[in-house]
Amino acid sequence: MGRMSRLGNDLYAGKVSFPFVGRRRLWFALALVLVVASALVPLFRPIQFSIEFTGGSKFTVSGVSSADQSLASQAVASVVPGATSKVATVGDDAVQVQTDQMSADETQAVRAALADAYQVPVDEVTASFIGPSWGADVTRQSLWGLAIFLALTFLILALYFRTWKMSAAAIIGLLDVLVITVGIYALAGFEISPAAVIGFLTILAYSLYDTTVVFDKVRETTREDGEQSGRTFGESVNLAVNQTLVRSINTTVVAALPVGAILFIGAIWLGADTLSDISLAIFVGIIVAAYSTLFVAAPLFAFFRENEKEIKTRNARVLAARELAAVDA
Repeated sequence: MGRMSRLGNDLYAGKVSFPFVGRRRLWFALALVLVVASALVPLFRPIQFSIEFTGGSKFTVSGVSSADQSLASQAVASVVPGATSKVATVGDDAVQVQTDQMSADETQAVRAALADAYQVPVDEVTASFIGPSWGADVTRQSLWGLAIFLALTFLILALYFRTWKMSAAAIIGLLDVLVITVGIYALAGFEISPAAVIGFLTILAYSLYDTTVVFDKVRETTREDGEQSGRTFGESVNLAVNQTLVRSINTTVVAALPVGAILFIGAIWLGADTLSDISLAIFVGIIVAAYSTLFVAAPLFAFFRENEKEIKTRNARVLAARELAAVDA
């Protein structure tokens, strides 16, 4: 604990410094590789969408003594040969089956086949249908929700920080978080459901909070340094990021631990599949958000401002003073 406190004090005083801004080209290259790799994931492992987006039929078999998923697949295939079915276990005594769109007669036949396969009354097998138009509406509303969120975020941050450059850096950081999180999500083979979409929006909000805290410190530090500072603008930004580094790490760990418990203990170990999609999205997003704020958003803001006249003048003055001091020494 004492060692961590000393590290935090040294980071705040500038005695120890990680080059977030100084090596930004490396971090930007790494971010680009991660984004491109995430965008290419669907080419090798197509993203799976839940029935709420694609439409189809859903069957739930309750009170089963054996949750053998192969029984459900065989029952569906016996009624509609070649039908695509997705089977999942719900709790200890229920099985959920998603299939392509079926007619009313096929639905009743599948209900009877599932009841016979799991040796339960037909009343224990419920069926529901989601049409493709409803799924299209869900998809459209999700995209509209994302677009409105990003637009409002850009506007509010621009007003709060009084510069569009901080707002633009934050939005690019949010997009970086979203693309990488969705790529990892798809790579894990999880299907995108409404719960997963809620998880994505949640981690965007978390990333926005983390970025806002760091940027607030950046604004404070760069303003306090002023024109007579002995640091370049990039060094001032880097100092501010280092001053919030311990806080960012602590916040990420504290936020990730309970979500990780839900994911690994609840969803994976205990089999609570209904929690897996949203917990995976939030767990991955929390980690990626911390990385993106420190290695993408903050260095990007410094990059956006380095060509401003007053910043160039300040940097030139600082570097000239250092050269003169080196010659005198």
